[in-house]
Amino acid sequence: MCGQDATVDSTGLWHREDPVTEPQGTGESIYRPEVLDAIEQIITSGLSEELRTLSLDIHDHPEVRWEEHRTHDVLTDFMQRKKWEVTKHHLSPTAWKATFTRGTGGRTIGVNSEMDALPGVGHACGHNLIAIAGVAVALAIGAVLEQFDIPGTVILLGTPAEEGGGGKTMLLEKGAYEGMVACVMCHPAPGPKHSAALSSCLARQILEVEFHGHTAHAALSPWEGQNAVDAAVSAYNSISMLRQQLLPTHRVHGIFIGKDWTPNIIPDYAKMVWYVRAPTRAEMEASTQRVIPCFRGAAVATACKDDVKIAGTTYDLRQNKALGDSFAQTFRSRYGSVSYGYGIQSASTDFGNVTYALPALHPSFAIPTIENGGNHTIAFAESAASEAAHKATLDVAKALAATAVRVLDDAEFYVKVKETYEADRAVRER
Repeated sequence: MCGQDATVDSTGLWHREDPVTEPQGTGESIYRPEVLDAIEQIITSGLSEELRTLSLDIHDHPEVRWEEHRTHDVLTDFMQRKKWEVTKHHLSPTAWKATFTRGTGGRTIGVNSEMDALPGVGHACGHNLIAIAGVAVALAIGAVLEQFDIPGTVILLGTPAEEGGGGKTMLLEKGAYEGMVACVMCHPAPGPKHSAALSSCLARQILEVEFHGHTAHAALSPWEGQNAVDAAVSAYNSISMLRQQLLPTHRVHGIFIGKDWTPNIIPDYAKMVWYVRAPTRAEMEASTQRVIPCFRGAAVATACKDDVKIAGTTYDLRQNKALGDSFAQTFRSRYGSVSYGYGIQSASTDFGNVTYALPALHPSFAIPTIENGGNHTIAFAESAASEAAHKATLDVAKALAATAVRVLDDAEFYVKVKETYEADRAVRER
């Protein structure tokens, strides 16, 4: 913890009522400090006010996965005003791309801006902050390339449907990340004041199962029916019993969905949606193969038919070591502390799939919250609109921009980025 100590409870989290102090870094040596000086000037003096307005506009008009039409327009219009080459509706109705190139022969760096909100609770995961962080990082890189005459290309992707839609997975499959030598983004979470985290996250498998039975009068002739709700309840109970035999780091959770249910008719249809999570892709796949038989068994027990669909897969975050080390050094130097714990370590993101495909970095950063007011709560949505959260977003954006510039400017560092990516790929493919 740098700067004035925060008033925190036993969780060590930064609370909204804590006084906001300026971070005090370690002052340790970093790559080309004059570049970070320029980035700070660009973001703090040149962009902060505009980005705050943009963030609040997105926050006040939340749009859920695949429906980010207004947000798409607001962000693409902003980037067009900055004279970037913008491709609207890029590979998807609500995805977009903004590109800037300086010189010839340079490398290409990718940056992501998430945009979607959550049903019922709005920007309760702080994607308004992720959107402006991506914009800040990209614009800062572009300005530095010009100021220091560094050849390179920056691609800012507006990525929809992170919340359960796998938007980045779709974009990855359609080639949106081709040509990038690395890609960066960030994500807010509860944590200690003035801190960032380089934790991984959980791989996640979405399973959808439909049970089909036969209707009957529930009192007059129930023996004529096959009860689809009974099948769903049986599956739920089987999975609940299975949890005791799963590792504590694994998560399995699901919901019931029905239609036209009434107590006096044996229901002939029920649907369930389940998430299976684990620390790595391989562990998640193994646990998924233990969950699926719970659906099969429930169907057999109730004489129903089951239809299991693999609905979406996201992988764990493979934080590139070279990128992470450089980011951590920069962040510690001027903005605060870096952890390899908290953050989104027990959540999931489709950016995990990107980290499997190319060198990438996805730090979390702390914003002030209230007790029990973490991600996916109405209280976190309120936190994501705070001035302190805005300042924390800009600090992590500065460190990310400096790291990304180094990929384009430092040939030896770029080699390390590739080498650490290949070393990690060898580990995960064993």
